[in-house]
Amino acid sequence: MGQKGAETRDRLLDATQELIEAGGYFGAGLNQVIAASGAPRGSLYFHFPGGKDQLVGESVRRAGGMIGDALGGLAGSSPSVAEFVDGVLRHLGDRLEESGWRKGCPVATVALEMAATSDPLHEACSEVYASWQEALRARLAGRPDADDLAVTILALVEGALLLARAHRSRGPLDSVSRRIGALLT
Repeated sequence: MGQKGAETRDRLLDATQELIEAGGYFGAGLNQVIAASGAPRGSLYFHFPGGKDQLVGESVRRAGGMIGDALGGLAGSSPSVAEFVDGVLRHLGDRLEESGWRKGCPVATVALEMAATSDPLHEACSEVYASWQEALRARLAGRPDADDLAVTILALVEGALLLARAHRSRGPLDSVSRRIGALLT
């Protein structure tokens, strides 16, 4: 694929990510993706012959990778697990607030809407959550409860993002950060 093709593919994925984060799977219609990306309709089917589920699945994986990269950076620069999780919550809270409370988790809405009915989207969501859970587990290495604690922290973070978005307030993120800090000591 040439540079122009790669740029078109990236524009389609960027537009899809924006639309699914704001409105979920059903808020990212193909006509909306084409309009938001400025790409020709034929490019959509050329780059994503599997249709909307392929496009959304790749967008979820891509967004999940971006968040995963941020987790990796924070993991390396945080002296403690509690400070790492606090940094994650601050990063996600900044992202949410800067978007006007539209960008919560790039996976959650798709998981809630489609994971039960679409195997490709179930796989994409599961892979992203598993990678985030592994990043947390790796940071908790050496603790006998690392696996359970990674799941617990991820669930608390996801719930806090949902509540923060619903209330348009960082309060739930701050509360969860404090509770996770207490849980880890």
